[in-house]
Amino acid sequence: MTRRLVGAIAGGIVLLTGAWLVLAPFGLGFQRSGKDWTDETLTDVWTGIGLGVVGLIAIVAFLAALRQHLVERGLVTPRSRPVAEPQPAAGPVQPAPQQAGRSELDSLIAPLITAITEDINRDRQTANNGAAHASGRPAPGSESKEQSL
Repeated sequence: MTRRLVGAIAGGIVLLTGAWLVLAPFGLGFQRSGKDWTDETLTDVWTGIGLGVVGLIAIVAFLAALRQHLVERGLVTPRSRPVAEPQPAAGPVQPAPQQAGRSELDSLIAPLITAITEDINRDRQTANNGAAHASGRPAPGSESKEQSL
């Protein structure tokens, strides 16, 4: 993965170098406006265009390879292109079938939701207790705890 990313960055550097070569004769004042281009200017511009094209191709190629690598590792899921399905004739509407992996997903997420809910409740309780101690009043709900002891 690193090789592909470094290749894309190198392609970007080559692209920027090409852009610099195209703009340098004009930006540095080597080519006067309104005059015919000198041989040096022509060489810089055409070399810069060539480098820019090579850099752009390198960026596209390395980013495509990086995306393919991420898809193969399962870190990115490719988008499927929507296919237009023929619409059935007007008839009774069928309920959509439940997704196959839905119950698995629910069973995997349930403990996470429970843990997050407990953390939120504990944080609220801690905040209420801290506010009550600062004001000298008992926290709401703390009287019932003391009475039950």
